[in-house]
Amino acid sequence: MSLAPRLRSWGRAAAAALLPCILALGVGAVVLVATGHAPLKIYGEMAVQALGSEARLAATLTAATPLLFTGLATALAFRAGIFNVGVEGSFHLGGLAAAWVAGASALAGWGAGAVLPALAFGLLVGAAWMALPAWLQARLGVDEVVTTLMLNFVALGIAAWLVNGPLLAPGSANSATRTIAEAARLPRLLPPSSLNAGLLIALALLALYALWDRWAVLGLETRLHGLNPRYSRAQGVNVPRLVGLCFVASGAVGGLGGAAHALGVVYKYSVGFSPGYGFTGIAVALLARGSALGILLAALLFGALASAGTTIQFFHDVPLEITGIIQGAIMIFAVADLMRWQRRRRA
Repeated sequence: MSLAPRLRSWGRAAAAALLPCILALGVGAVVLVATGHAPLKIYGEMAVQALGSEARLAATLTAATPLLFTGLATALAFRAGIFNVGVEGSFHLGGLAAAWVAGASALAGWGAGAVLPALAFGLLVGAAWMALPAWLQARLGVDEVVTTLMLNFVALGIAAWLVNGPLLAPGSANSATRTIAEAARLPRLLPPSSLNAGLLIALALLALYALWDRWAVLGLETRLHGLNPRYSRAQGVNVPRLVGLCFVASGAVGGLGGAAHALGVVYKYSVGFSPGYGFTGIAVALLARGSALGILLAALLFGALASAGTTIQFFHDVPLEITGIIQGAIMIFAVADLMRWQRRRRA
């Protein structure tokens, strides 16, 4: 492809990602005006609170890290035309599994040797959790939106039962596992902030995804199936195998994200472990349109909104819910734009 068509393609992709954000900021501006605030002033202050210093940048990157995992996990499924909305469940169970392994390993005196087993166990649990909807969709044609959505509630119920029963920390009145020992935690990158090596793991996975999507045969088959399932079957693609692999890979990345969050930020699993990272990951994947760079930028955007939203109230009487309104509006406009793009492509 020559430079001009490539630039046009990149321009269209950038416009597709930016338009929902601009429209969402417009919705937020209407809400701010209705509540007696100046939108430009508030947005400027939010930018400062998200990126204005090393500490604020570290907070933004910390907030973006779990979204890199959940956005990538969702994009892996979306790339194959699978609308997996169950990453939240994998994130919770992966975090619980890692917290349990790290806590138990600390008692055995493993120290830093507990980190890799904890991360690996979180990855495996997340992958295993997606095996059931993969089988149901590939073999029986059961709609994956229904199964993965319902399994989120099952996952949270199982996690709540375990953390209030067999895995409850001795002597704890809270619904939480043992606190992970210092030696079994992911190292911090910019102490005293919570930014940790989970960010490096997420970036490495994102780079592998970019290479896989562009150069691997399975990556080509995945994109082909996402664009035209009937054509991919006609070309000899093993669709049940492909769907199963994409589901399991999606769950594995989600579970690893939960494990990194447990070992790098909260140092245990408790009820309320995730404020909805799996669902926000859907918006990240929708904005990214399957692009690794898009996932990175979208995760940073949502991380900045989350980071700024928690501090903006200290400087202005702005409701915390304004960031939720903007995030929800971005997701709505991203879905609407995606549906329009798909109809145009089919025509």
